[in-house]
Amino acid sequence: MTQDGHLAISGNADLVMVRQQVRVVAVEAGLSLIDQTKIVTAASELARNALIHAGGGRVSIVVVEDGRRRGLRLTFSDEGPGIPDLDRALTDGFTTAGGLGLGLGGSRRLVDEFDVASAPGKGTTITATKWARG
Repeated sequence: MTQDGHLAISGNADLVMVRQQVRVVAVEAGLSLIDQTKIVTAASELARNALIHAGGGRVSIVVVEDGRRRGLRLTFSDEGPGIPDLDRALTDGFTTAGGLGLGLGGSRRLVDEFDVASAPGKGTTITATKWARG
């Protein structure tokens, strides 16, 4: 992890590192084992998307609080080609990489808050938050 709390995503070994670090911080945030598994799975899919579609990127992994609860916020960003049709990309079964087409939509279902900012030629930033259950 860099000084500013980011992990680089530039190869397959980084995907393993992202999963490991997300699990460590999810435990620190107090997420249940089920919620740890969900956020790690979402992180794995989003990191893989950054690698495959943008040639890499970075992720910020942060424990957050909103006054009532703690959680984990992941922010993935890249400088890739962007997502030309976000609605279509979030549709299950849609793929541009020959996979199952469950990455973005599946990741969105695994977390509590999910936001995508993307434009063709401007890269993509995805923020995913999972809250600990009280």
